[in-house]
Amino acid sequence: MSGTLASDQSVHVGEERRGPLLITEDEQLLDDLLRLCAAAGALPEAVHGPPDRKGDWESAPLVIVGEDCAPRLRDAGRRPGVLLVGRDADDSAVWRLAVAIGAERVLTLPDGERWLVDRIADAVEDVGDPAVTVGVIGGRGGAGASSVACALAVTAARSGRRTVLVDGDPLGGGLDVLLGGEKEKGLRWPAFCESRGRVACGALEESLPRLHSLRVLSWDRGAEVTIPPAAIRAVMAAARRRGGVVVVDLPRRVDEAAAAVLAQIDVGLLLVPMELRAVAAAKRVIAGAQRMVRDLRVVACGGPDPHMGLDPEETARLLELPLAGEVAWEKGLLDGLSRGVPPGSNVRGPLARFCAGFWGRALAEGDGAGPASARKAAWGGTGFGDVRGGVPG
Repeated sequence: MSGTLASDQSVHVGEERRGPLLITEDEQLLDDLLRLCAAAGALPEAVHGPPDRKGDWESAPLVIVGEDCAPRLRDAGRRPGVLLVGRDADDSAVWRLAVAIGAERVLTLPDGERWLVDRIADAVEDVGDPAVTVGVIGGRGGAGASSVACALAVTAARSGRRTVLVDGDPLGGGLDVLLGGEKEKGLRWPAFCESRGRVACGALEESLPRLHSLRVLSWDRGAEVTIPPAAIRAVMAAARRRGGVVVVDLPRRVDEAAAAVLAQIDVGLLLVPMELRAVAAAKRVIAGAQRMVRDLRVVACGGPDPHMGLDPEETARLLELPLAGEVAWEKGLLDGLSRGVPPGSNVRGPLARFCAGFWGRALAEGDGAGPASARKAAWGGTGFGDVRGGVPG
């Protein structure tokens, strides 16, 4: 599949979005600011003093003020999102002007260009707190990681949250297939090979296939299975920037590309069947993943045989990780997949109940968009309590 959504700075699709209000009479500074707005995919409005039209000062997504015009804006009224661009950040007079107009930051060019492009893009994209990002890893092959990742995403989307499901395993066969959407139009991973810098989060979301009320970034059926880590970082950052929930199905082997994904995970769920051989295999997976994931927890998985030899607490203890919960065997789930029913669709099934219980704890702050530190506190330090559900059967 062809086409990319990236440049050295920022990418957008469709019409330029309304950009910041630029206030300066310095022609050189204005040229620089117009160039940076173009890099952010934003269409600014430039004026040479206090805006003539009522409401322009208050309604602009961002206001960038040149040092030359700042003295005339002392009475413009306080609002968030005001930046002051000066020639010398060490000049105390510039800082006094910043205080007088209520600027949140003083910066100089060209030193502050990269930061300013990102700030402009954030403002016009209405970016808030980053998404809660959950990675799912199989402790061994066949543990059901892909099914659980899909079920987590389906459950989050069903509750009305903005949800993106990312296929981080190029050899997994494609999550779009698991969701019955392999023929759905939209970009897949190979289209992002050239992505660098900043990818516009709105453009990314619009470009991906929409399946079961969520967006899916999967692999196509081609031979390309290698994406540069820089491109992965750019795409993952864009997926997270709009908030909501991002769920990633991760490979068991951590290479450079997988490490680029793992670095952006808030919490990792390691699926481990409750048997000694699976525990032994999972220890090797932990050795690679734990270096990158700040919060890695065990999900103890049941099987068709209810007497697998270990219980959830013993499984977690042997792996020396917190227990996130138990996922019981869900009879008939694979039959549902063959009929195009995605994992987690049966709200009364054990898998959906596990996912609902997980999100109930992980998003305990309400809409799941609170600061990462608050979400971490909500999750607690010893696991998610008695969160139970089911895996494919």
